[in-house]
Amino acid sequence: MSTIELTKENFDQTVEENDFLLIDFWASWCGPCRQFAPVYESASERHGDLLFGKVDTEAQPELAAAFGIRSIPTLMIVRDKVAVFAQPGALPETALEDVIGQARKLDMDEVRRSIESQQQGGAA
Repeated sequence: MSTIELTKENFDQTVEENDFLLIDFWASWCGPCRQFAPVYESASERHGDLLFGKVDTEAQPELAAAFGIRSIPTLMIVRDKVAVFAQPGALPETALEDVIGQARKLDMDEVRRSIESQQQGGAA
């Protein structure tokens, strides 16, 4: 599956309708973004069960601002409507595969309990 373009118009619906979403925040003028693009696209072909999206930070400044994107490329992973990973920098293929594998293994019930505990001011 190839990547889809995420915009402020389709972002919320895309997150609602997909249990596992990888998001690449990028811009056409960004050298590291252009270097990361083929790695990201290749991963999207290997992981057809996951949705890969791209946010052009130049065309979608509201989305970049909403997520506090200060450096690009930034990779974000959203599982069950929860952002479980966000990191700036172009990842090599092996690191991207490792991050995807770790995100797949997460116990989302435990993640939600941890978030709830943090929101209540308790220890995770």
